[in-house]
Amino acid sequence: MNDLASDHLANPAFYLNRELSHLQFNRRVLEQALDESHPLLERLKFLLICSSNLDEFFEIRVAGLRQRIAMEREVAELDGSTPQEVLAAISRAAHELVAEQYRILNEVMLPALADEAIHFVPRGLWTPEQVAWANAFFESDVLPIISPIGLDPAHPFPRLVNKSLNFIVSLEGQDAFGRETGLAVVPAPRSLPRILKIPDELSDVGDHFVFLSSIIHANADKLFPGMEIKGCYQFRITRNADLDFDTEGVADLARALKGELHSRRFGNAVRLEVVDDCPEPLVNFLLRETGLSQAELYMVNGPVNFKRLMDAEKQIDRPDLQYASFVQTIPKGLTRKDNIFQAIAHRDQLLHHPFESFTPVVELLSQAAKDPDVLAIKQTLYRTGSSSPIVDALLEAARNGKEVTAVVELRARFDEEENLELASRLQEAGAVVVYGVVGYKTHAKMILIVRREAGKLRRYVHLGTGNYHSGNARLYTDYSLFSADQVLGADVHIIFQQLTGMGKTERPQKLLNAPFTLKRQLIRMIDAEIKAVDEGGSGRIIIKCNGLTEPKIIQALYRASQAGVAIDLIIRGMCCLKPGVEGISDNIRVTSVVGRFLEHSRVFYFANSQPGLYCGSADLMERNLNRRVEVVFPVEEPALARRLLADLDTYLSDTRQGWELSPTGDYERTGNSGQASQSQLLGELT
Repeated sequence: MNDLASDHLANPAFYLNRELSHLQFNRRVLEQALDESHPLLERLKFLLICSSNLDEFFEIRVAGLRQRIAMEREVAELDGSTPQEVLAAISRAAHELVAEQYRILNEVMLPALADEAIHFVPRGLWTPEQVAWANAFFESDVLPIISPIGLDPAHPFPRLVNKSLNFIVSLEGQDAFGRETGLAVVPAPRSLPRILKIPDELSDVGDHFVFLSSIIHANADKLFPGMEIKGCYQFRITRNADLDFDTEGVADLARALKGELHSRRFGNAVRLEVVDDCPEPLVNFLLRETGLSQAELYMVNGPVNFKRLMDAEKQIDRPDLQYASFVQTIPKGLTRKDNIFQAIAHRDQLLHHPFESFTPVVELLSQAAKDPDVLAIKQTLYRTGSSSPIVDALLEAARNGKEVTAVVELRARFDEEENLELASRLQEAGAVVVYGVVGYKTHAKMILIVRREAGKLRRYVHLGTGNYHSGNARLYTDYSLFSADQVLGADVHIIFQQLTGMGKTERPQKLLNAPFTLKRQLIRMIDAEIKAVDEGGSGRIIIKCNGLTEPKIIQALYRASQAGVAIDLIIRGMCCLKPGVEGISDNIRVTSVVGRFLEHSRVFYFANSQPGLYCGSADLMERNLNRRVEVVFPVEEPALARRLLADLDTYLSDTRQGWELSPTGDYERTGNSGQASQSQLLGELT
């Protein structure tokens, strides 16, 4: 046992930093762009997903740290770091990550795409015919709507929209009014695509694309007639995009949120990206105007609107460079021709998406909407999309006279606008719409259907680990449980009562729910494993989730490790637990799986508890366990429990797309050959 082992388990030396762990996840995503086992266009997607993830990281996580410093709320992180120290470490790690992104783009991805006759043509290589086409597009589609802004006392530096593409232009000469300020800003029109396909008749064989930025750059002189352009350089500002408004005293949450959505685009600047050939005086000017320092400056060798390359990927028809399509299976009894209520009444049903279809979830609601014996439907909606078959079924049910209650979480980050529209449509159809409990996001995934059978009311439930979004169900791994268990149904009824009504908390019998029982019950089940070992038996814990940052849960796992409990944690993203510390976490292994599908399911296994196998909506993070409404449900059917355990073993055995966390916070691949867990699951079910 090392010298630290006798210290209290809250010792900062036993924890990894949350934000740096988040960046480590993005590096694992970026590594997929170099993995030639993925088709080329899928590798491009991973590159762009990493860029998109980084945008959100700066908009939310970095912005939050800067806000804490500004408000003098400088509480140290679990690892003992101050917010200033974390920001400095983020700057170092993020600069390395961004540099690697552009290296992969320029040295790996663009040459590989060119080998497949997919070209992004720089303006210096345009043919005369392509120049004429680009100029004509500028004249017809860009010039009428673009608004160059000359900088002078009447036109100060503009408040530019978050993540918008802009140009800083250096000018020489006088304009019609005799002004010669020498600088202008040109915001690229947000209504135009950032990538344009060159007409086939103007190109060789293959797909040829140009950036809108190249077309604007090539025609910048037309924006400032009679003046000489000395330089034109792309830049982009990332802003605080978190809607962290005070809900106290708000009479109408929906109306207050609508007012905040506009301000999201103009929050405080947190990052400045500029092309790397921009002269230092112009860079310093942009830093002064945005209030940023060199630490927040990212000089990039390529387009600043990096993820807009996705616009090109959507225009390329090359199935040979994409993942092979697959057919999602639907278990017997859950197809559209079946009576799903009969199948669920017969026994519990468990689906693993996307390997198995999300269609039965939609079909359950669709049949409920039409069934004259169904009296009421209640559902939580977090990320659904305003136009979806789920919403259509609820609308139909409301119009058919069913009692439809929808708990719509308006504050699902970056989906607020869609959720406001969704709530409005449901209300217009006659559904009861509530927004949960102020101060607690409703993150639980639940459907409750009340049906009259043989003169009595019976409850049917669907409980999931993922959102009710049909598109995401093809991209994210999640579990769905269908059950007619009446105790479980009564528990779900209790949770809905908490969300829509008021009163003291009634404790569910089978469900674990945050913020009331979940954290306490998880710690009790961890302690049960410790007790089993202390009494001469064995202890075993397997947890799969997206993040592990909650200190009380981490400390309970450390105690279990010290007692000799064997612990496997499959954590997709952030993990503050430090594995492999002698005398503290010797018996804890932390892995992460990154592959074709985004790992999103949450599963909890405790060998000495009964029941000991749960799935749910909650990650093991402070916000989930303390400040959200979450539901974790047991999987009690023996055959379903065995299947879940087999799935966990498949993930733990991944020697292709698995990564293992070291005590230093770095990740190493578990192997470069063998079977990838997602491929194995896909193969078993197709």
